[in-house]
Amino acid sequence: MPGEKKFGTSLFGFSKSDVNAYIEKIIHEFDQRLKEKDDEISNLKLQIREMKARFETVVTESESLAKEKEKIALALITAQEKAEAMLEEAKSRAEQEKMRLDAALEAEREKIIDIKHDIKMMRSQIVEALTKYQGFLNEAEAFIESKEQEYFKEPEHHEEDSQEPQ
Repeated sequence: MPGEKKFGTSLFGFSKSDVNAYIEKIIHEFDQRLKEKDDEISNLKLQIREMKARFETVVTESESLAKEKEKIALALITAQEKAEAMLEEAKSRAEQEKMRLDAALEAEREKIIDIKHDIKMMRSQIVEALTKYQGFLNEAEAFIESKEQEYFKEPEHHEEDSQEPQ
């Protein structure tokens, strides 16, 4: 991990306050990154809404052009051809915009999947690290207990010493 944390030691292993502070720092950094991604998603959603509004405007304009075409069709054939060309261009731009929006939406979905995967991996790594440290603490505790038993064991009495002369 970048910026690997060194924990102070205490009587029975790592200092709990150091470990807890480190975990809180990681959680805070994770929350901050999650908030940044949420903000990014919100901004992209706003852009999508704006593009949809533009799309609706283009569609409305194309419908308006179609109505005007019907009114002037009898009088000016050239005006009709020009209106048809404008209508096709508007449809083309709308379709291109729709394809771009669809691609942007798919990219955002992929980002969300990647973020979920990253969160799952981070959670797994944290659980693995905590399990590892729990094992170290258990081993240290067992070692200390065995040494305590070894050092504080009552001296054994030999039968010869404990028997009184008869």
